Amino acid sequence: MRPSIVLFGDSITGHSFEPGGWGAALTNTFSRKADVIVRGYGGYNTRWALFLLQHIFLLDSTNPPIATTIFFGANDAALLGRNSERQHVPIEEYKDNLLKMVEHLKKCAPAMLIVLVTPPPVDEDGRKDHARSSYGDKAAKLPERTNEATAVYASNCVELAQELGLPSINLWSKMQETEGWGKKYLSDGLHLTPEGNAVVHQEVVRVLSEAGISAEVMPFDFPHHSEIDAKNPEKAFQHLCL
Repeated sequence: MRPSIVLFGDSITGHSFEPGGWGAALTNTFSRKADVIVRGYGGYNTRWALFLLQHIFLLDSTNPPIATTIFFGANDAALLGRNSERQHVPIEEYKDNLLKMVEHLKKCAPAMLIVLVTPPPVDEDGRKDHARSSYGDKAAKLPERTNEATAVYASNCVELAQELGLPSINLWSKMQETEGWGKKYLSDGLHLTPEGNAVVHQEVVRVLSEAGISAEVMPFDFPHHSEIDAKNPEKAFQHLCL
């Protein structure tokens, strides 16, 4: 009965349905208008995510999503020679993997709105603090990610969107417009605080609205209660009968 919006990404997407999460807020925004479906996979990079595409986005689907966010890069940008190097994906491959995702989604539904979302900035001090609180003396001295390296992935994500004529959300830049962004928007130097989630929610709603997908103008799935005649309720549902 309702169209669907799919959120495809790593743990930042996977956590988006937690209290205060941007996915939960998006569900509230589109309540009774569209179903918001989370497909977030903690620790995944774009290389591993490619194996999921054909299982999540079926080529023969009769009811494909009207919009999908692709939100990867935080793990791809993990540095070689540091703790999370197994997640590292070279920048050229990262961009090519995003392209393959877009091409697959377009095969599923040419009219689907695809929104590329960059990784957020990295608060390196926050990552070190998180490591010390988690591992104590065994914590690595250097963070496994840097803001400088993540910037390259963010810029390539935006660049690809421009090349393909797709909308994008540059979280890396957007969040750093605010003073004290590291503590304000990131809980551990990487994942989002409620305030960080609010930024993502606001940006996703903006981009969807600019593309014509606005909860304000979308119809309810069933009649609003004010349209139901208490003495003759079936009249409000006649148009649903086959």
